[in-house]
Amino acid sequence: MKNYITTPIYYVNGEAHIGHAYTTFIADTLARHSRLLGNETYFLTGTDEHGQKIEEAAKKLDKPTQQFADEISATFKNLWDEFDISYDQFIRTTDASHKKGVQAAFLKMVEKGDIYKDFYEGNYCVSCETFFPESQLMDGGYCPDCGRATSIVKEESYFFRLSKYEKPLMEYYEAHSDFILPKSRRNEVMSFVRGGLNDLSVTRTSFSWGVHLPESLNEPKHVMYVWLDALMNYVTALGYGDDNAKMDFWPATTQLVGKDILRFHAIYWPAFLMSLDLPLPRHIGAHGWWTRDGEKMSKSKGNVVDPREVSKHYGAENFRYFMMREVPFGQDGDFSQRALIDRMNSDLSNDLGNLLNRIIGMSEKYSDFKIDSSDVLKYHTKEINDAHAIIESLEEYMKDLQLHRYLEELWKVFSIGNKAIEEHAPWVKIKEGRNDEALATVALVANLLAKAVVMLHSIMPHTTATVADALGFEINTQSYTSLILNKELLKAFTIKKIPPLFPRVDEPLMDEAPKAMMEEKPVVVAPKMEDKKETTVNDEGLITIDQFFQTSLKIGFVVAAEEVPKSSKLLKLQVDLGEEHHRQIVAGIREYYTPQSLVGTQVCVVANLKPAKLMGLLSEGMLLAAKDSEGLCLIRPEKPRATGSSIG
Repeated sequence: MKNYITTPIYYVNGEAHIGHAYTTFIADTLARHSRLLGNETYFLTGTDEHGQKIEEAAKKLDKPTQQFADEISATFKNLWDEFDISYDQFIRTTDASHKKGVQAAFLKMVEKGDIYKDFYEGNYCVSCETFFPESQLMDGGYCPDCGRATSIVKEESYFFRLSKYEKPLMEYYEAHSDFILPKSRRNEVMSFVRGGLNDLSVTRTSFSWGVHLPESLNEPKHVMYVWLDALMNYVTALGYGDDNAKMDFWPATTQLVGKDILRFHAIYWPAFLMSLDLPLPRHIGAHGWWTRDGEKMSKSKGNVVDPREVSKHYGAENFRYFMMREVPFGQDGDFSQRALIDRMNSDLSNDLGNLLNRIIGMSEKYSDFKIDSSDVLKYHTKEINDAHAIIESLEEYMKDLQLHRYLEELWKVFSIGNKAIEEHAPWVKIKEGRNDEALATVALVANLLAKAVVMLHSIMPHTTATVADALGFEINTQSYTSLILNKELLKAFTIKKIPPLFPRVDEPLMDEAPKAMMEEKPVVVAPKMEDKKETTVNDEGLITIDQFFQTSLKIGFVVAAEEVPKSSKLLKLQVDLGEEHHRQIVAGIREYYTPQSLVGTQVCVVANLKPAKLMGLLSEGMLLAAKDSEGLCLIRPEKPRATGSSIG
């Protein structure tokens, strides 16, 4: 079986940040897992280097555009190499082979009648490299995606007949429910397409830094629109339009993107592929964004997380584990050093590391480091069977990109091991002369560790290789087949004594973000009960605790969102509160949020308000938000919580 895994190609207008690292970690995990299963795997990443924004950034630095692109692209490649990302190809849109493939695709679209020339006039966002119809703009003509000012542009352009593919796209979405992951994102995309698709401008004449049209068209002033150029990298990397050397890897198994570019990958890209008579990828996975200590990251705030710094202080694989485990795929995540430290100390040090340390210590004391599995099934069939049942369930989570659930379930195997040691107490049985039973328990735990680290290998490859070496085997397809598929046990071996893998961390190792370093608020001490009568309080406007709890506050999950026609302030949301049906909530937040940015996120909802109508639309709840002179922001849980959870 062939598997093709891709990240988006990262735009070279700045250095890599935590969001880029998150996408790449997931893709690398999928690629490593695929190889472990014995599949022929191709993993692509790279950089997107064309467009007006790059040209302007280079001019500001007084550098040739190619030099600027070379320098930034190198920072991405170097970082992925430092993190030992197992990519098979690092593509750049400035590669000659890529340009050749894009030009071939453009010609085919022209020949098919899917590209035509006309004039375009509309609002253009340089930051997003996107034209927006007036109906989608925020009040004041601002970009609905990034909030920056747009400018009116009128120029000659070639257009792609996107409208032609509106019906085929909807039919494909309906027939392939897992095409877009998580599935909650599918509703967002389908809602957008149902609203009607306009033909797409795919060339520009106002700048020159891009792929020029084929010479046969005799249009030297046109360069291709950045999204047509960029999206084609997924097939030009395989030789499309050139030698087709690796096109047998197409269609892609999984294409990973951030939620902000889902529309381009789930609408434009499939339409381009349909035009080229190429099959569509099996899955497009859209993940959420990362904040820091609950705050949106920005250079001006000084709170941008540098993945290289985190790796330097906490270890690359600990960082990688944290990101995979901390947040459900598709939802926004929050980075804090305290959360990372908690994961390291609890999951890695206490559960995994301590388990290995215990069997090393016991085997040294009881059997001169020798471990033999021959009596494991005699005394511990239930534990082994329970572990195998857990491991068999993991593949579905990996397939659905639910890596947090994959790890959550996998950790139950370590729990079985720790529980077995406590319940069977080998040290007691040694004293009682029941050596066979004691050593069988030690061997049980060694086998549980071995099986678990095989399944953890794609996420923490170097750490698990160290554990496997201590247990006398190597993690590869052969050991996966024997220990996981065939459910075999380890052959007799001598365990190696190694230093602890996960020393405890008690205090943050990096400088905190500015907000996190603010002084703590003073603690208000409540009066003692005996002083209560003497305390005078002006109770005007105060409520009792019982009155407070008459309000039902719950965690909701935004399933769908759309603008309310003829309103500049309202958005209509479909919110899951863990009830039989979704709630429709109409909220006056359009000036601050786009529908796309809300879908797949959690919100805090007043759930027992009497339903009301706003502009004729029924609203069955209210979102909690805070507003000051700088604007409005929704109140959200610090960490993802179960849909419908009560707030109190």
